[in-house]
Amino acid sequence: MLKLTYTENNFILERLDESLEDWVNVRVVLAVRLATGIHVEPSTASFLLTAGVSCLLDMEEKSLQENSVKIYPCDADFVEVVLKGLWLTSNVESEAGVFVTALSPSVELLLQQLSQLSVTSYQSSVRG
Repeated sequence: MLKLTYTENNFILERLDESLEDWVNVRVVLAVRLATGIHVEPSTASFLLTAGVSCLLDMEEKSLQENSVKIYPCDADFVEVVLKGLWLTSNVESEAGVFVTALSPSVELLLQQLSQLSVTSYQSSVRG
């Protein structure tokens, strides 16, 4: 399962070894026990990857087999990855929250690696 945590000006992509259903159930139970609101809805999430990172062709090929992943070119430097999954937040109006999706393990691992490579590549280009 992939978890994307969105904050006001950033996001964090993590790969978790638990099932999407178990993870969501724990969050709902936690919200009930803490008497806090929780909003869960089917949604899409997107993020940018550096177009020049290695393994991007592998990801594009694998995305053709995954119904929940689409990759679109943005410009010469970036591609947009769009995922289908669930959006969880405590406030419906908030842009901060957590997006989760379940993909094949190989696609999840590759997306995690590409995300890390993109961050490293971007940081290098900003410094240099």
